[in-house]
Amino acid sequence: MPARLPALWLDADTGNEMDDLYALYRVLVEPSLSIAGLSSVHFNNPDLLVFERWNQYPTAGIDTVGLSQALNEALLAAMGRSDLPHPRGADRQMGRAWGGRQPRDCPAVRALIAAAHAQPADAKLLVLGLGAVTNLASALALDPSIADRLSIHLLAADYNPATGAWNKNEFNVRNDLNGFDLLLDHPTLELAIMPISTARPYIYRQEETLRALSDDVPAEKMLKDRWLETNPQDRTRVLWDLALVQALLRPELASLTTVRTPPENTVREIKIYSAIDVAGMRTDFFRHLKTQTKASTSH
Repeated sequence: MPARLPALWLDADTGNEMDDLYALYRVLVEPSLSIAGLSSVHFNNPDLLVFERWNQYPTAGIDTVGLSQALNEALLAAMGRSDLPHPRGADRQMGRAWGGRQPRDCPAVRALIAAAHAQPADAKLLVLGLGAVTNLASALALDPSIADRLSIHLLAADYNPATGAWNKNEFNVRNDLNGFDLLLDHPTLELAIMPISTARPYIYRQEETLRALSDDVPAEKMLKDRWLETNPQDRTRVLWDLALVQALLRPELASLTTVRTPPENTVREIKIYSAIDVAGMRTDFFRHLKTQTKASTSH
């Protein structure tokens, strides 16, 4: 069993597509973790204004953070973990469309601040950001004193190792560029980012994955139904957020590299996940899936 990790806070736009639910499941079955909380994240984006549907959801009157919150609560209930704090996150980005860094105060932000202060003096709260960073950046803006008590890991942006060039034209970043820049600009915040090019090879096959999921285990049935409801046409799918989770939980299956921030941000060094062991991570996920299934069906 790996060494016990520091307390972990999860921040997820679970209602957006299917990969968040798989990532959250993997965290919840990890015995080495102490989970401080799970907050919901909006996935507001311009497509919601011009298309009638976003995945399986009608866009008219869509409440994106509400969809994430509902799925978070359903997964926690299915896994018998409703005791975990699961506050609702912000309903929109920091600032405005043209910029600004006004924080979005909400229950998730307040709970995250409290969790950061609750950590031992010699430990940092691990924060796993799987969507727009509104909650995380707002917490830092409202209480700057927590910066040195956080270690934030994100799936965000892209990075070209040959040129050292960043590309912020990525879904999570576009949903709150103001907040993302705030995190990059902080001079001391511990930050590790998995660029989408690193996660892109982390592909799962629908047939193999659904065959491994048991209808008799409520949480696994949720994962199965989520693929069939959200991406039924996809015979393969990149599980972006699960790649980041696996890299954090199994650091021997990923490589961390120190790089410079983008030139428009505060000049400093941060970490990126520059490579992952795709086969090793998939094996690890299915091994935990089978372990959880066996434990659930033996009662």
